[in-house]
Amino acid sequence: MLYRTMPSNGDKLSILGFGCMRLPMADGRIDETRGTCQIRHAIDEGVNYIDTAWPYHAGESEPFLGRTLSGGYREKVRLATKLPAFLVEATEDMDRFLDTQLLRLQTPRIDYYLLHSLTGPLWDHLERLGVLDFLDRARQDGRISNAGFSFHGMPGDFKRIVDAYPWQFCQIQYNFLDEEVQAGTRGLKYAAARGLGVIVMEPLRGGNLAIPEAPPSVAAVWDEARVKRTPAEWALRWVWNHPEVTVVLSGMNEETHIEENLSIANEALPGSLTGEELALVEQAARRYHQLMKVGCTGCGYCMPCPAGVAIPSCFEVYNKRYLSGNIPEALALYAMRNSGILRKGVPSYASQCVECGQCLAKCPQNLPIPALLKQVAAELEVPGLEERVTRARKMLNME
Repeated sequence: MLYRTMPSNGDKLSILGFGCMRLPMADGRIDETRGTCQIRHAIDEGVNYIDTAWPYHAGESEPFLGRTLSGGYREKVRLATKLPAFLVEATEDMDRFLDTQLLRLQTPRIDYYLLHSLTGPLWDHLERLGVLDFLDRARQDGRISNAGFSFHGMPGDFKRIVDAYPWQFCQIQYNFLDEEVQAGTRGLKYAAARGLGVIVMEPLRGGNLAIPEAPPSVAAVWDEARVKRTPAEWALRWVWNHPEVTVVLSGMNEETHIEENLSIANEALPGSLTGEELALVEQAARRYHQLMKVGCTGCGYCMPCPAGVAIPSCFEVYNKRYLSGNIPEALALYAMRNSGILRKGVPSYASQCVECGQCLAKCPQNLPIPALLKQVAAELEVPGLEERVTRARKMLNME
């Protein structure tokens, strides 16, 4: 495992961090046995940065992690979680959330504490409520060691938030499709120049950059490379190629993914990609941008939907329809996932959207979700849907 230094405090952090937003599931809940084995194995292999948050897995991620890190594993890692800034309505809420998180995580302190999913308006709201005094107090009394924030806003707001407090670190969305999205490359370099460590989330764009069989037009780009790599390796190495990046978070929930990521993290030095390879990544990015219809990362912040729409699932299938070019497969997958046969008869079609707008304020990508759901319904809820649902039932032995 390679390590990089957190510039603000000298911590040696594994370049691969374990993100706990997409843990393995069983019967609709975290698969405790499998998830625990995965995290402990990653720690045994050198991962020492573990990231979670209050809302992950409907509030179950933090308590699960508290149990998982027992038996000596807590002492082996730097633990990160986040103040649910979007739930803070009064000054006293900040202490209440932090104290509850310490109990849920079974720890006397949080090593890296973030204000979660900041935008400009949310930051202004927190500042009015005295969040800077709260952070100072929590650091002084030892409940947190390092203060930071995660960001999903506009570029201009990122700079003013960086300049507003002596942060130790920040967390940004960054991958080769998002160089000019949110903080972007300029934000990465600005934060690093100000002495902040930078934690990167969504390096694989919600898994879209890690599909083993890349779209034909993208696969043709990778085929030109002298050194052959999987799509996931290209995406991760591109992020790690930036010396300003301290840690890359991966939401690993498959054993094969963990092993691949660990292997890459043993070799991905900054500046190790050649000019020829960087040109190929740029070319692949152009191909992906041409193919993808929705910039959804699958974070799930838009959920639950009052009308019952499985918004991330709708967008995932919609993107796969264009990434793979296999329309019949996408139609069958949509019927299986969204008809309700996997959710005890409760459908979750895009056409159920009533345009209430609740999702719009929650989306970190600022996507026009209701309008996009209309496109999904128009292309995936085409004639023959009921027949596809029937075939899916038979395939799953449900009839």
